[in-house]
Amino acid sequence: MKLTHFGHACVRVQDGDQVLVIDPGTFSDAEAALSGATAVLVSHEHPDHVDVEALKAARAANPALTVHTHAALAAELGEEAVAVAADETFTAAGFTVKAVGGMHAEVIDGLPGCPNLGYLVNGLYHPGDSLFVPAEEVGTLLVPAAGPWVKISDAISFVRAVRPARAFPIHDIQLSKIGLEYFDAWLEEETDYARIAVGASVDL
Repeated sequence: MKLTHFGHACVRVQDGDQVLVIDPGTFSDAEAALSGATAVLVSHEHPDHVDVEALKAARAANPALTVHTHAALAAELGEEAVAVAADETFTAAGFTVKAVGGMHAEVIDGLPGCPNLGYLVNGLYHPGDSLFVPAEEVGTLLVPAAGPWVKISDAISFVRAVRPARAFPIHDIQLSKIGLEYFDAWLEEETDYARIAVGASVDL
């Protein structure tokens, strides 16, 4: 199974002709990520996790493309979207997927207070904008690195709680080059950790 990072929170999982994209947002190369995809998982409605126009274009190019997300966003996206709920297991692009979590991490004063689903795909865990710790064993963890709702100590605690075999950072567009290096130095002390360059891939 190949994992490709398309920037910020967007990754693509591929196994032969099975192509699944998670969180193709406006801060990523959503168009490239979605090319040839057969299914999409969207954690929540914030634009850095879902580029609605890119999704519409991909759907127009491939009407068989399925989009899975929480019920409120599925209703907004229309007929191309399939509503899924936390603790639900389903199939997307031939992969067995389990949705977990349920809510976006709090920034302050209960905000943003919107639904957020994390996704487990064959041992890979993408938490969206949350630090929800699933009960299932996680082989590969995608660790949110920066945002108004997460700081380095949160990321470290998240890794310690999940205890993955390996980890890669996502959600990091707000960090400078120095900030990325600083985050990496901390996380390298916690687990088998590496950064996937935008457009690059690793085999899982």
